[in-house]
Amino acid sequence: MLRIESLTKIFHAENMETNALNQVNFHIGDGEFVAIMGPSGCGKTTLLNILGMLDNPTSGQYFFNNEDVSRYSDNQRTRIRRKKFGFIFQNYNLLEELTVFENIELPLVYNGIAGKERKIMVQTALESMGLIYRKNHFPSQLSGGQQQRVAVARALVTKPSLILADEPTGNLDSSKGEEIMNLLTGLNETGTTIVMVTHSRHDAEYSNRIVNLFDGKIVSEEKDIIT
Repeated sequence: MLRIESLTKIFHAENMETNALNQVNFHIGDGEFVAIMGPSGCGKTTLLNILGMLDNPTSGQYFFNNEDVSRYSDNQRTRIRRKKFGFIFQNYNLLEELTVFENIELPLVYNGIAGKERKIMVQTALESMGLIYRKNHFPSQLSGGQQQRVAVARALVTKPSLILADEPTGNLDSSKGEEIMNLLTGLNETGTTIVMVTHSRHDAEYSNRIVNLFDGKIVSEEKDIIT
């Protein structure tokens, strides 16, 4: 599904140059659950942003479904992102002025899905996350675990082939974090490809492959974590 070759990302600020990613090579197959680990500042989030087509590499190539998307225009990247990707963030990124239903519905609005079909798809996502009774609540009325379940439902509602998760349990206690990781594992078991950035070794061990980053380079990989 994903393949990156000699991927480099350099950030420039005033007279300073930061090499966030340095000649990174790896691939992710359909249906894999891959965890990306490493200390703060090692390039994990930069890599996830490039994989999610939220940023472009400075050099190197990124293939998605065998297409080189490295130099796609913003509009081309947006079209792929809306149809193929689901994003889960540490801080939930829910819109406070929208209800749970409306937050989950938003990606479908962007994709031009008709109102009647949107309602059915959102209802299905709400049911899958056990959130029907919260559909008219606002994010501020929910616990952290409930907000993250809304974020997962929003990521799933378009039926993406790939979910990109950035520290999905970072703001949750251990029991709620376990709940989210079990949800992700269940999604992966139904065929959804998942790429997750995490500091947590415990969370990473839910995956079937761990990629370890350090100073913008892959220093090791651990495979078949879950048997």
